[in-house]
Amino acid sequence: MKWEQFGRTDLPEEQADALRKATRWEIFTICYTSATIALVAFVVGNSQSMKTAWIEDMLSLLPQIAFLTALIFVRRRPTVGRPYGWHRAMATGHVVAGVALLAVGVNLAIEAIKNLVTFEHPTIGTVRLFGHTIWLGWLMIGAMVLVIVGPLFYGPAKAKLAPVLHNKLIYTDADMAKADWQTNVASIVGVLGIGVGWWWLDGIAALFISSGIIMDGLRNTKSAVADLMDQRARTHDDKEPHPLGGEIVSRLRELPWVADAAVRMRDQGQVFHIEAFVVPRKRKVSLRQITEASEMIVAMDWKSQDVVVVASERLPDVADKAR
Repeated sequence: MKWEQFGRTDLPEEQADALRKATRWEIFTICYTSATIALVAFVVGNSQSMKTAWIEDMLSLLPQIAFLTALIFVRRRPTVGRPYGWHRAMATGHVVAGVALLAVGVNLAIEAIKNLVTFEHPTIGTVRLFGHTIWLGWLMIGAMVLVIVGPLFYGPAKAKLAPVLHNKLIYTDADMAKADWQTNVASIVGVLGIGVGWWWLDGIAALFISSGIIMDGLRNTKSAVADLMDQRARTHDDKEPHPLGGEIVSRLRELPWVADAAVRMRDQGQVFHIEAFVVPRKRKVSLRQITEASEMIVAMDWKSQDVVVVASERLPDVADKAR
């Protein structure tokens, strides 16, 4: 890869291939989910849990749409007006998806609680199909079983791609896909509850589904907002600080002219903005030494998209000293 300190938008072959796969999976997911949404629309009936699961399926399109939209922007080069580039389009899409999930999840939960409190008894009628009278509940259950199939394939596939691309939006999408089967099973339980006369089971199932949506919304909103507010760069799953910061500090300290080093690293959406601070052994530092240190950091990881090396008399208190 050609060395470039600022504004690099190209990717190594592994990441470029992962991005192509992720794009194909996102397009497939949109097509598959759209088909299942249309299918469930015909059989949703009066079941609150089915309605909630149906809305959850529509909300699950948000991460894919946000990802594909963000791709249009992140490939653009920085300009004087936008010196940091457009990489935060990914983080913006992440926060939009999180807030939408949270808002709709709360609304659905309120609706489920209201139906339980008012003792609203949902009913499921019958339909004529191929000359036979069939309980609509069986069609509901059949539709939800079909909905379960897709996430079992594309969920794990996206989960493998997320760390390769350091993409929290894809990770969110994969995480939601893994939870989809719980939503669909809950809706099936709710429909069966109506069938055996346990009307309250449908409301409980709807409340369970909406609670899952709220948790997804809270988790994703918190993560996306924290990144937009320049928290210390973390791994794609937000479980720990990203190890690249410590690796950069260690490599800088190995340079013969560096006495000590620290780093500030923030997530720009899929790549990192890195400010490395070095305390030189001698007061005189050459431009060549600074340039070589920058080149070394860029070469360490493809995510090192925007690198600044600063020679300083002392290290900032807020910088990561990797001790």
